[in-house]
Amino acid sequence: MKFFLDTANVDDIRRIDSLGLVDGVTTNPSIIAKEGRDFEEVIKEIASITSGPVSAEVIALKADEMVAEAHQISKWGENVVVKIPMTEEGLKAVHILSQEGIKTNVTLIFSVSQGLMAMKAGATFISPFIGRLEDIGSNATELIADLRKIIDMYQFDSEIIAASIRTPYQLESVSKLGAHIATIPGELFPKLWTHPLTDQGIQSFLADWSKFNK
Repeated sequence: MKFFLDTANVDDIRRIDSLGLVDGVTTNPSIIAKEGRDFEEVIKEIASITSGPVSAEVIALKADEMVAEAHQISKWGENVVVKIPMTEEGLKAVHILSQEGIKTNVTLIFSVSQGLMAMKAGATFISPFIGRLEDIGSNATELIADLRKIIDMYQFDSEIIAASIRTPYQLESVSKLGAHIATIPGELFPKLWTHPLTDQGIQSFLADWSKFNK
């Protein structure tokens, strides 16, 4: 399974990348805004840090405008992927861009039918939002399982990005169900590699060692 870091914070990206845990990066306008930096500048810097896909989102709502934005964004790095919203206009843009060889990540997917439409339009990645679905009581893990089944059954080239991951349990669940990728915010990573019993074990080992090495 691949991990995409869901952030625009360059320091976080460098830190997690140094552990060998970053296979790509996803961003959106809200994440970029938090950094208070120029959109293009941030994406270019991120794309220079990781060789994996870096998703940068369009802000236009009409297909022709999305395509025009995508043409500019895709020039910011060979590994830059254009993030497109799940709408009728978005699907039209994805179809055009896929024919041009520009990679896309269709975002804000909340149903099997939306995922299927994005695959059919030619999306490189599809991003079902796990956390937001669970917020409204929907079965997000079932969505991941169904989308993976469709991809395998019909041999679509799209990869599933399990987005809006908020807890270790959510990550563990989507990994078991065949999501190709999980987007993980920087603040969640330490919760994934730490455990109180691990910390207790280390302290116990050190205490025992000190008894015999005074």
